[in-house]
Amino acid sequence: MAGLMVGPALVVLCASSLVLLHRFNGPYNGGSDKMTVLVVCCLSVAHFAPSPLWAEIAMGYLAVQLVLSYFISGRVKLVNPMWRSGQTLRDVFAFSAYPVSRSLRGWAAKPAMMWAMSWAVIAFEVLFPLSLFTPHTLYAALFIGAAFHLANALLFGLNRFFWVWIAAYPSLIWMQDRLLA
Repeated sequence: MAGLMVGPALVVLCASSLVLLHRFNGPYNGGSDKMTVLVVCCLSVAHFAPSPLWAEIAMGYLAVQLVLSYFISGRVKLVNPMWRSGQTLRDVFAFSAYPVSRSLRGWAAKPAMMWAMSWAVIAFEVLFPLSLFTPHTLYAALFIGAAFHLANALLFGLNRFFWVWIAAYPSLIWMQDRLLA
């Protein structure tokens, strides 16, 4: 964090990420593990790149993958009738293995709220690529995204989703600056 020994730290992070992937025969916690490997590998390539062009390609790749992670997730939800109706969120709150508290489980009995929450997530994810058009819209989208991941961490214990997506956000700011320059 102090910027000391960045190269060795990246090597250790890459190695440990790959060892964990091998140990668990793939990402053991789905998207957050995939994004962790992506962030660490792209940062490593950018750091050790033989030229600035390769560093920019690595950072651009990370930014594009981050945008796609939201958009594709939203598109999958958009075509799924269970998400569109709010049923998926009702099931998550009512029956989930996630550590949802008893008081939050009561939210499952509020179908209008589950429908609104479902559509809020779908709209955010599907429309996320549009946030790249201006710095203001990007910062607003990143704030909403951070709030979304924080809510998932607090409500469901998905803590790693919060930290790894936030760690990837600077790549979007960097890419937008490069594209709008």
